[in-house]
Amino acid sequence: MKFRELGLKVGLEIHVQLSSPRKLFCHCRPELRNDEPHFKVRRRLRVSLSELGEVDPAALWELRKQRAYIYEGYNDSTCLVELDEEPPHEPDEYSLETALAVAHMFNAKIPDEVYVMRKVVVDGSNTSGFQRTMLVGVDGRARILGYEIGVESIALEEDACRKMGEDGENVTYRLDRLGIPLVEVSTAPLEYEPHEVAEVAALVGYSIKSTGRAKRGIGTVRQDLNVSIVGGAKVEIKGVPALPLIPRVIELEVQRQLNLLKISGELRKRGVKPDDIVDDVTDVTDIFANTSSNLVRGAVKRGASVYALKLHRFSGVLGFEVQPKRRLATEVADRVRAWSGLGGLLHSDELPGYGISSDEVAAVRARLGSDSFILFLGERDVVKEAVKVAVERLRMAVVGVPEETRAANADGTTRFMRPRPGAARMYPETDLLPIRVTGDLLERARRIASETLETRLNRLMGMGLSKELAFQLVKSPYLDTFEELASKYPNVPPTVIGTILTSTVKRVSREAGEVPEELVESLISALSRGLIVKESAEELLLAAVKSGKPIDAVAREMGLTRFSYEEAKSIVKDALDAVGNDVGKVMGYVMRRYRGRIDASDVRRALEELLKGR
Repeated sequence: MKFRELGLKVGLEIHVQLSSPRKLFCHCRPELRNDEPHFKVRRRLRVSLSELGEVDPAALWELRKQRAYIYEGYNDSTCLVELDEEPPHEPDEYSLETALAVAHMFNAKIPDEVYVMRKVVVDGSNTSGFQRTMLVGVDGRARILGYEIGVESIALEEDACRKMGEDGENVTYRLDRLGIPLVEVSTAPLEYEPHEVAEVAALVGYSIKSTGRAKRGIGTVRQDLNVSIVGGAKVEIKGVPALPLIPRVIELEVQRQLNLLKISGELRKRGVKPDDIVDDVTDVTDIFANTSSNLVRGAVKRGASVYALKLHRFSGVLGFEVQPKRRLATEVADRVRAWSGLGGLLHSDELPGYGISSDEVAAVRARLGSDSFILFLGERDVVKEAVKVAVERLRMAVVGVPEETRAANADGTTRFMRPRPGAARMYPETDLLPIRVTGDLLERARRIASETLETRLNRLMGMGLSKELAFQLVKSPYLDTFEELASKYPNVPPTVIGTILTSTVKRVSREAGEVPEELVESLISALSRGLIVKESAEELLLAAVKSGKPIDAVAREMGLTRFSYEEAKSIVKDALDAVGNDVGKVMGYVMRRYRGRIDASDVRRALEELLKGR
């Protein structure tokens, strides 16, 4: 795809948890727990009108699901603030300093006063129904590694509850994550290629981490994308799980929007108008009285009925693929499932199938007087609500691409979450006073931001790394790991550590899956102790990941332990006798025959000693 010609624009929202000593609006410890919670509280969402007499569309969507939310907490690490039973405390100054430092890094305009705001959040992940957030910088701009990065806003906000599970009627959240400080950087729309957007995301995330005040580990960094193309719509994609997945998510969203535009064009060509699609539903349970479909028979046995939504001129459109293994009907089903929890939904483009015969399909078509339809399996009241949602989404298919919030799947495709929230979703927090940004506070923030990316690159190159390797480390998730390992194992050349982290680990992970950081450290430790040589590093790491055994054990089993210097000297002596006194030939001869067990420095030392005596 020619993304520039398509008018691709991508806005990034990078969220990074801070390693503060307390939560943002209370003094509880910012730690996640896996032990049994001490208490549970059950609540429901209520919606109130805004000052303009309006209801936020995303809030209305969640309200009509009629779900209950169960909050799990601990007597010794969560408090009444998280339960929304006590006003918030004054914001954590440590976190505010950090957020202002990030604003300074991106040359953003910092306000004289910071106001705590309430941002409407309607999925139950905040007990109050809103997320507290503070705008600390706007209109920022930075040039990093050749990328021009415009920053619309930088915010300090509280993280949401941790979702533990759901069963359709109830969603369970844990309060331990609620209130952990986050810095959010929202970029201006980027017009780069998808892989370049991923690099920008990495650089923004690293800029926050370079304060030395960011948490590390799984779940501490989250990326959201806002993707649009000319003729399409702005679609927010939440929770892209990893930086390498960003290009795939963008490409598949562009593909989805292009295909939805094709569907819209085809439906209009057929003369379909949004108002032509109505909730014209017929009970067709009797047609399936003797069906061979286990799916239908099982649903009817549980008390469900089979209802058919009559459609006109939709033949071939419902089954049109918009993303790999996802069709227009999948988009409809996602909305239905998100609203009603109804899982049984079949359409005419995939039938006969699922045990439904061609005679049964013909009978439904004859009953409806139409060749296209959607079957709903469920109780009448549930189906009634589901059909309304399906009709609404099918009407959107005629118009084009709907603006919505979607969730990223592990394969890069996305699924519907909820409509996009309204523009007026920010309100002042009435329980907290504005915070004056004093000269002293700004000075502390500047000191935190003193080391820029360029400064760090120069320091890395001062350790002997090439410019290319230093860039790779900066853009990788292993920069902090590199500095820790280089400090801990000073007799292993930094270039070797950097190459293992940026290249060796990547190649091994492609073949064997995720490489644990502790295994990488044990590899560096083995190099430091002289147990192995760097030439065997990749082979040993691959074997250790596949077998689950420690590096030391794998090295001994594979016969890849390093020769002692005396053994190396004996090998070099034999090589001199075999090929003569040509240093280059001897080096090549020895390293070819004993690669993976003999260190080049030992060979050079032995050559120097032995040739002196000749």
